Amino acid sequence: MLSRRRLLHGLAASAAVSAVPRHGHTQSPPALSDVPDAARAAMAAAALAFLGALPADTRKRAVFAVADKERLNWHYVPRRREGVAFKDMPPPARTAAHELMKVSLSAAGYGKAVNIIRLEEVLRRLETIGLMRDPENYAFTVFGNPGPSAPWGWRVEGHHLSLNFLLAPGKPVAMTPAFLGANPAQVPSGAQKGARALPAEEDLARALVSSLSEAQRSRTIIAAQSLGDIVTGPGRADSLTRPAGLALADMTADQRDQALRLVEEYARNMRAELAEQELSRMRQADPTQIHFAWAGAIEPGKAHYYRLHGPTLLIELDNTQNDANHIHAVWHDPQRDFGLDALKAHYDHGNHVGGHHHV
Repeated sequence: MLSRRRLLHGLAASAAVSAVPRHGHTQSPPALSDVPDAARAAMAAAALAFLGALPADTRKRAVFAVADKERLNWHYVPRRREGVAFKDMPPPARTAAHELMKVSLSAAGYGKAVNIIRLEEVLRRLETIGLMRDPENYAFTVFGNPGPSAPWGWRVEGHHLSLNFLLAPGKPVAMTPAFLGANPAQVPSGAQKGARALPAEEDLARALVSSLSEAQRSRTIIAAQSLGDIVTGPGRADSLTRPAGLALADMTADQRDQALRLVEEYARNMRAELAEQELSRMRQADPTQIHFAWAGAIEPGKAHYYRLHGPTLLIELDNTQNDANHIHAVWHDPQRDFGLDALKAHYDHGNHVGGHHHV
């Protein structure tokens, strides 16, 4: 696993190379490092263990075909969801569901997911409509048959959490869209007073925008007010096509390091091998093309929004609602959300996946 220092050194080196005109022979970029078979096998084994821990009738609700349109049906609001929620799982299946999260996420990413779920208990206490809040209402769904021979995926989703994975033979693992939210962003009272589910996502970005010069800031700030929510919500992933704000190429070395540390905060929510895969793709695509944009106030406690947008990533965070104490954050891959590119390649090679439920 690359240390951040080595990662950033590699990014700086690739940026320096890209800035120099090339003459004569050029060396082809190295092939993208794919996720090791051991990581894929661990995720598949955990998914199969989860399905195996469900009663047969419940298991039928948990499994869809990879090609089913349900796989693209993501959202972060409280609602009824397909799949099997914690509250409908026997204890062994609940344990297996958590294990599936653990083998797909890093320790940090798993901790964030669990804390987001726990915030439902806080909302239940704080809100007059709190009975709608339910930490048991997070549903797990498996798409396809977990294993190495055909595409398959899985999803966990509930209020403020939507994690989507697609594994296709011979293709990088897709892990976007990945949505993490927090309400309250900082718990105002009670036993968890002061707790923050997503602190670094806010603090790193604020430190970066605060470090910018007046000239840099004038190019970074795209609106005086926050945008009020993420732009690329469900069904709107294609609504941002052109990067806005300040390119990393126009930042100082220290500012670039800060911006890349922020990108890492999102990538490293995933299992180490998955994170390294995405950081490798970003490095090869030239990270100096990533743009950083900000909207709203810079001071803590005020409504704000930011965006990181480059060839392989589109990250948004908005904290506007509930007096700027309510975070929505999403990480997209503009080229590979839901692994649709990998599925298309799989189909184009003459492979087929049925469109009906199967177990």
